[in-house]
Amino acid sequence: MLRFLIILLSIFYLGCQGPINLTMQPKVQAPFAKLDTLATNDWWNREKNPIIDLDVPRNEVIAFGIYTVSNDVLKLTSQFFPLFPNESRDVRLAIKKDGKWEEIATEKINDIGWNASFRVENWNSKKSITYRILHGTEAFYEGLIRAQPSKEKEFVLAALSCNSNKDRGNRENYVRNLNEIDPDLIFFAGDQSYDHKEHTAAWIKFGMQFRETFRTRPCITIPDDHDIGQGNIWGENGKKASSMAGSDGGYFFHPEYIKMVHRSQTNHLPDPYDPTPIQQDIPVYYTHFQWGAVDFAILEDRKFKSGPEGKIPKQGPRPDHIRNPKYDPKSIDIEGLTLLGERQLDFLNEWAEKRVAGIQKVVLSQTGFCGGAHIHGSLDNRLHADLDSNGWPQTGRNKALRLVKKANAIHVAGDQHLATVIQHGIDQFDDGPWAFVVPAIVNNYYSRWWWPETEKPGANANNQLPWTGNYLDGFNNKITMHAYANPNTNSNGAGFGIVRINDESFIFECWPRFADLTKAESKQFQGWPITVKRY
Repeated sequence: MLRFLIILLSIFYLGCQGPINLTMQPKVQAPFAKLDTLATNDWWNREKNPIIDLDVPRNEVIAFGIYTVSNDVLKLTSQFFPLFPNESRDVRLAIKKDGKWEEIATEKINDIGWNASFRVENWNSKKSITYRILHGTEAFYEGLIRAQPSKEKEFVLAALSCNSNKDRGNRENYVRNLNEIDPDLIFFAGDQSYDHKEHTAAWIKFGMQFRETFRTRPCITIPDDHDIGQGNIWGENGKKASSMAGSDGGYFFHPEYIKMVHRSQTNHLPDPYDPTPIQQDIPVYYTHFQWGAVDFAILEDRKFKSGPEGKIPKQGPRPDHIRNPKYDPKSIDIEGLTLLGERQLDFLNEWAEKRVAGIQKVVLSQTGFCGGAHIHGSLDNRLHADLDSNGWPQTGRNKALRLVKKANAIHVAGDQHLATVIQHGIDQFDDGPWAFVVPAIVNNYYSRWWWPETEKPGANANNQLPWTGNYLDGFNNKITMHAYANPNTNSNGAGFGIVRINDESFIFECWPRFADLTKAESKQFQGWPITVKRY
């Protein structure tokens, strides 16, 4: 009864929108069932949920804005809380010009996902411009479109991943620390949402947790497996997966749900290199983004990857987990398996060949290109190899790394719940690119460990940590481990990464979640920072 009265009062007091009848019907019916139920159809009738209260005061319906600027094109997505049927679906974009607000664009809000995307050409990226997202007469959200950073100054990238719902609290430490560092760009590598069937509520929760980090700077977000509702994803060009495990390849949930996730998380990215959708009309977003003195290739290293089930010999209780240390790695690297896919390889090759003086290149993707963890979930769960990693298929891995090397780029990713810095080997140790896999935002869910069975350092160890140096991963890929942050470290191994890029070097920093960077005594994880001379 109390909830009924609250709903009645909130409906009645909608200002100029007018009162809503209790028998109101949604304007749009969701095209999928039993998905995103908290934010679709008659969402106002839902019981209280543990993710986030979606029924907010009507002057607060704009949750956040998120944007990039590339080649003088502003792309900005405005994210809303759910709207009632009689509320306007129009959203306006305004900028402050000569001290006055000027509305420059209007878009329609999509009832599936509750967002709208602006695309503004001929944007002046040489100056910082204050913007507002406007709805109705009272609701607005204000932020800053930053000017291009100077190519003469050090470029600072912040990178985060894996926002587990095991901790639904706010992210005050992250917000304070990131704003203290003041990066030029923020990258969220995936798993912004862990609520598989309720992406919109979880995405809004993520945005409310982190919006004060990207309110005033560009931000790249890319969805990973949990975002689209699976524990692992081998996209296999968009086919339909037979189970939620997805090990046979493809996407399990309704394609319109998948499209909604991509629309929410990637519509603000620069235009895709080749926008042709994959199977089930699922969109792609792989592209590049030049900001300041850095050119970023944004990859989709899950979308085209082959699923293992039915294609390779099973070597454990699951198709993707190899527990047999005596198996032959060549037996799973068979012809016809794909990692990035030919479309992305063509893009990566073209991007690698384009050289501009003074511009450094960085590859951003979901996960790492090797098996960088030995123990999964708990200390008694040792895997010889994990097919969810991009160490497999080995041929596809090496094709990708050769192109990253051709570009003289480094690689930054997330997903693994284990921070590592690795230099890849392709034909021999240390002939490939460097890679920084950043830690999880929350790391009390399925932690991973780097823990060689011999418990001995490899050749050319750096003596900063016990198990560094040259190793073969579970696929016989050559890797050189330079640093790792196991879960028995500060903040349970949770935290964030910083990459500083200057004329001479890349500097990898790795900060624990509960560090306070406003204090001089704050320390990074043991083994960091790591300085890599530019190629």
